[in-house]
Amino acid sequence: MNCLTKFFTRVSLIKQIIIGLIIGIAVAVVFPAAGKELSLLGILFVGALKGIAPVLVFVLVASALSRKQAGHDSNIESVIILYLIGTFLAALFAVAISFVFPLTLQLDVSAAANKAPEGIAEVLITLLKNIVDNPIHALTEGNYIGILGWAILLGIALRRVSGTTKNVLDDCAHAVTLCVQWIIRFAPFGIMGLVADSISSNGMGALMGYAKLLVLLLGSMLLFAFVINPVIVYFKIKRNPYPLVWKCIKLSGVTAFFTRSSAANIPVNLTLAKQLGVNADTYTITIPLGATINMAGAAITISTMTLAAVHTLGIYVDFPTALLLSLLSAIGACGASGVAGGSLLLIPMACSLFGISNDLAMQVVGVGFIIGVLQDSTETALNSSTDILFTAAADFARHGYPDSLDNPIEIKIGRTRV
Repeated sequence: MNCLTKFFTRVSLIKQIIIGLIIGIAVAVVFPAAGKELSLLGILFVGALKGIAPVLVFVLVASALSRKQAGHDSNIESVIILYLIGTFLAALFAVAISFVFPLTLQLDVSAAANKAPEGIAEVLITLLKNIVDNPIHALTEGNYIGILGWAILLGIALRRVSGTTKNVLDDCAHAVTLCVQWIIRFAPFGIMGLVADSISSNGMGALMGYAKLLVLLLGSMLLFAFVINPVIVYFKIKRNPYPLVWKCIKLSGVTAFFTRSSAANIPVNLTLAKQLGVNADTYTITIPLGATINMAGAAITISTMTLAAVHTLGIYVDFPTALLLSLLSAIGACGASGVAGGSLLLIPMACSLFGISNDLAMQVVGVGFIIGVLQDSTETALNSSTDILFTAAADFARHGYPDSLDNPIEIKIGRTRV
């Protein structure tokens, strides 16, 4: 028992997930019948995520909005605008890529009991109806549109209450996030069960589908980091953006890739902002804020995974609906939880736009956790490096581009130099 406890406390979650993935594949290939039995682990894991996700979305959005302050410095507003534009363009970019390279998933489509909408008019009517759904019913039934709507309304209303009440809401948000972290600790077992069941039912061909999905996600994020982000920065600073882009990816993105946490990478970004000469009054606010609302990687994940489910079901998506999906993915990404795999829990909200049942959407979430080691690491690297990139770009546009940017920058964290 002591050895098992030490394994779970000392071995990183990433390594545990890889081990669970390997065991699941091996069991399904060697003992297909046992692979079916292991499916219970996947069912329990997905069920736990399905239970906590609606509460997570509600308290996080309400807490964030209740704390929103007005009257910040105009340069901070410029950074926030860049955050919002970047996140929306990331969602739109992912939608476009998903139409160029449509993928399908191995899902139990019998869970898709709802009728798919036929166009933007039906989507908007359903959207409006879901927004005014009873909040308790929305929470119990996983109506993420209704959850988001009531969370926004409650969050705005709570701006007028005392600081003590806001602290209670913050504590609730932290408690729910901690519950999610506990559930995520069981991801190796859940993924082992999901992979074993998938391969036992569909053969090794299921892994090819996962590999294609992973390539599409990582390719979209890399293209956005090295093509779209530089274009956004160029229009802001009116000069070659790549020296700044490369420094941000090398000195922030690489560390974020391994920590898999934008929050854990905040000290790195704050140090880098100081080294770059960014105004302290700006970066001390925008860097922590960016770890919460600047979620280009999450927007790409939500849009891509949702459209994979849409293509699997053969649902037709017109341009207005695709645009609405981009907007919804961007809004959802801004409220994504800071824990590993947090963006995956918002996929059901985007899937509900197309009338996809919550049961089927949670299967997509399960697929996301199977490829989550690389997907979440790359997503976090994009999110965190973009925080410092947009903060620096907005500051340089206002105060001038520093000549020192062309010189090597060294970041020291404790005794370690990066």
